[in-house]
Amino acid sequence: MSHDSIHIIYVEDDDAVRAAGRQTFALADIEVRDFARAEAAIAELGMDRPVVLVTDVRLPGLDGIGLLRRAQEIDPDLPVILVTGHGDVTMAVEAMRAGAYDFIEKPFAPEHLLEVVGRAIDKRRLVLENRALRAQLERADGGDGLIGNSAAMAGVRRLIAELADTDVDVLIEGETGTGKECVARALHAGGRRRGGNFVAINCAALPESVFESEMFGVEPGAYTGASRSRAGKIEHADGGTLFLDEIEGMALPLQAKLLRVLQERVLERLGSNRLVAVDCRVVAATKLDLKAEAAAGRFRADLYWRLNVVSIPLAPLRARREDIPLLFNAFCLQAAERFRRALPERSPALFEWLMAQEWPGNVRELQHAADRFVLGVWRPGAEVAVEPGTGMAQRVAAFEQVLIDNALRECGGDVGVAAERLQLPRKTLYDKIARFGIAIGAYRAP
Repeated sequence: MSHDSIHIIYVEDDDAVRAAGRQTFALADIEVRDFARAEAAIAELGMDRPVVLVTDVRLPGLDGIGLLRRAQEIDPDLPVILVTGHGDVTMAVEAMRAGAYDFIEKPFAPEHLLEVVGRAIDKRRLVLENRALRAQLERADGGDGLIGNSAAMAGVRRLIAELADTDVDVLIEGETGTGKECVARALHAGGRRRGGNFVAINCAALPESVFESEMFGVEPGAYTGASRSRAGKIEHADGGTLFLDEIEGMALPLQAKLLRVLQERVLERLGSNRLVAVDCRVVAATKLDLKAEAAAGRFRADLYWRLNVVSIPLAPLRARREDIPLLFNAFCLQAAERFRRALPERSPALFEWLMAQEWPGNVRELQHAADRFVLGVWRPGAEVAVEPGTGMAQRVAAFEQVLIDNALRECGGDVGVAAERLQLPRKTLYDKIARFGIAIGAYRAP
């Protein structure tokens, strides 16, 4: 069994026992560095060192409990396994309450030692992977919450950097699930209005009957049950950002009422004749082509031109596939923390499969897939049909066939383009197509 680069720091003052332990680890192909004193072992410990500490409790000088405390100061997540004598069990239990990973009572069988150590190694690997992944994601999102290194995301970041500290109104355009609200929040957080409220309104879900009271506010007596003054959403955004999501879903009569407020930056609460000035930045988002909607009479042209001072287009996920591994890792990490689950292993073949999919629901769909993956209720690539008991070579072949099928379908049967997408030499792809009996003509338009 391989444990990769994680090794054991083994502290035992009895030379014979230490030699036996060293041999046990060596036979299990586990690297070990052994020490007779705790003081000498401390230098081997570190915040991100790939180690597990196994130490006897009874040691000359600094004892095992003292070493445990020092290890926790260096790295609270470092697994520490205590080896105790018969009379030390009570002490070891107390130490576990204080943060020790486990304890082993002498005398012990080598198999038991390896079992406990194996679990500790798995835990340490998971901690280090999570830390490395979190650091990678922090570098990738630049602190703005937007994950991705593609050219499309670089363009979005440039626009946000240029526009964030201005008061210009912005229209964000993109398919469902592309992260329009994330961009709106980045604009808000990066500008001078960050200290004000970010008020998000789903325009498509706001009933016409409550539009004025919710958006503009009410005065006492405006309608039955209105007993006190209440500011509306727009007024609440004063000094901050008003985010109008799914603006295309707002009814035409309501668009006219909104337009006046956006033009004049004043409003009247329902039941009042007093004008209230509002100073808010407006960021709208749409999944449709609003210019085309306006031309078809389904959206007010004057409101479109009022909102579209500057636009930020968001690419669908299928147009920035290179960001999928980073996004999936981020969502898996978030899900593991949210659901208190271990982070499942993510292989290169898994990312190949993810990048080959269309993701019509875009980033949101990928996030939901990551949630199910961490919960263990879904495994990407499970759609590849294989018979029970099929060997590894047959499974790999079935997976390859799915990837080639997807690439050819996307490219309309153009083998050259498919080879580029799969990063394969054209001859290699032709050989695989012949081996799998794939009919290229079936992918070409008649």
